[in-house]
Amino acid sequence: MSEAAYNKGFPVSWEQMHRDARALAWRLLEKGPYKGIIAITRGGLVPAAIIARELDIRLIDTVCIRSYSDKTRGDLEWLKGVEGDGADMLIIDDLVDTGKTAKAVREKLPKAHFATVYAKPLGREIVDSFVTEVSQDTWIYFPWDMELSVNAPISERVR
Repeated sequence: MSEAAYNKGFPVSWEQMHRDARALAWRLLEKGPYKGIIAITRGGLVPAAIIARELDIRLIDTVCIRSYSDKTRGDLEWLKGVEGDGADMLIIDDLVDTGKTAKAVREKLPKAHFATVYAKPLGREIVDSFVTEVSQDTWIYFPWDMELSVNAPISERVR
């Protein structure tokens, strides 16, 4: 999906991310226990930290994959993997979008429980748990990607 295909924006504040990650932790609590978390970098790092705290998990590792550059999708580039098949582990990411990254991680870690905070329709079947579904044509603006700025009134932006 190209940048032009994102018709809607969904800004997520730090407070909202914290609330949503905690809501995901509540859902995951009854599905565990887990011996550790594997966060998908970079988006999964913040929710993984929150979930690790809420579930009292101390073992945290990462898989590092590059798939985005700004709002354009490229080929997946594996920068770092983990050993094993994911048994008793919890994979955390901020979002499953088209499912391309999720499928690649799922192939390498088929026995892990895969959870994301947000899910879009094309990827939601790949993950085991998520909190909030957003439409496929929505770009989620995560708090780590934003800064404060002056906004023009809506009436000026639609002209």
